[in-house]
Amino acid sequence: MSGIREFITFLFVSDLDSSRAFYVGALGLELVIDQGDCHIYRVTDTAFLGVCLRPDRVHDDGMIVTIVTDDVDTFHQRMVAAGVVVESEPEHSKRYGLHHAFYRDPDDHLVEVQRFDDPHWSAPDK
Repeated sequence: MSGIREFITFLFVSDLDSSRAFYVGALGLELVIDQGDCHIYRVTDTAFLGVCLRPDRVHDDGMIVTIVTDDVDTFHQRMVAAGVVVESEPEHSKRYGLHHAFYRDPDDHLVEVQRFDDPHWSAPDK
């Protein structure tokens, strides 16, 4: 193994409060570190999302934040109830072997919620 213990993806945003409403309120992530102009949210035990206030560096579709769940449809209902912008409704992708939907966060970053068809796609449990 590479010795890597954790993973953080950072996004640049224009407003930390609206981003917190999206990532905590809609997605249900836990804020674990508040560094003032950067907030770090727990996605899983070893994966994190950093959201940093950098209004001059926000850009479009340079990356996709993907969250894997067992129930995309229930997750979709929660996103709709939270008033999140739906980019595409849940659908099956035969090409990629998954069921997924896409949303937009307050800074227009693309957020995908998906479930792989193959239940063994990820690393085994610890």
